[in-house]
Amino acid sequence: MKGIVLAGGSGTRLYPLTKATSKQLMPLYDKPMIYYSLSTLMLAGINDILIITTPQDNDNFKKLLGDGSDFGVNFTYAIQEHPKGLADAFIIGEDFIGEDSVALILGDNFFYGQHFSEQLKNARKYVEENGGGSIFGTLVNDPTAYGVVEFDANNKVISIEEKPAQPKSNYAVPGLYFFDKTVASKAKTVKPSERGEIEITSVIEQYLDEGKLQVELFGRGMAWLDTGTHDNLLKAANFVNTEQDSQGLLIGSLEEIAYINGWLSKDELASSIKDLQKTKYGQYLQKLIDEK
Repeated sequence: MKGIVLAGGSGTRLYPLTKATSKQLMPLYDKPMIYYSLSTLMLAGINDILIITTPQDNDNFKKLLGDGSDFGVNFTYAIQEHPKGLADAFIIGEDFIGEDSVALILGDNFFYGQHFSEQLKNARKYVEENGGGSIFGTLVNDPTAYGVVEFDANNKVISIEEKPAQPKSNYAVPGLYFFDKTVASKAKTVKPSERGEIEITSVIEQYLDEGKLQVELFGRGMAWLDTGTHDNLLKAANFVNTEQDSQGLLIGSLEEIAYINGWLSKDELASSIKDLQKTKYGQYLQKLIDEK
């Protein structure tokens, strides 16, 4: 399975912060925002990742992340000239996806919680073994503000509604999706909506019509934030700070995940963090090296 991070968009909800830089390059406590979305894909065991950016931000992402070798993965880059909807990512990434299944995450979505890695791997396993798609559902206080998923006792999706007046469940669909290799061809059949966008809901509905769509439900204690607003950016940063300080563990550390997954050796990890030694981030990773 391959992965895609959609890190495009104009970021107008974060103006003036994002007038000169991508929102996915904004700091979320001690790391750039995109680290957290990349870490989600890596926790799913995905190490071949396409990063889709705007034309003006592409070079900055390459400067930050390089070819991925510092993190034990492979990064490829593509440009989305103008925002055309989430499902446009599959069209842009069609050649990259090839004959593989793929996971898409939005670059401003933050996830953290117990058993998260297991659920990611469950979603991947479902798609790789059965084809179709796997989405996620997370409990929200006001489901009328989100896309809402309805499902049966076996977590098979029955319906998805966008911002319904009378929601059929309290589970919203966050910006994380797992699909089989047919997703690009499905996205290419979608006509632009009234907003002029290729809506991912239309792609999801095609899998629903085929009876090949299941949902992984996030339980109590699972954190999900869309960090594309000032308030949520601050909330997420404070959350990371609090959790890291209380547990003494890093959230969203690409190097640590790669090391645990066996994608970086001890020597490779040491080389990748040589410029981080003056930071708590680098000192934490140095402890990993010293402990093994």
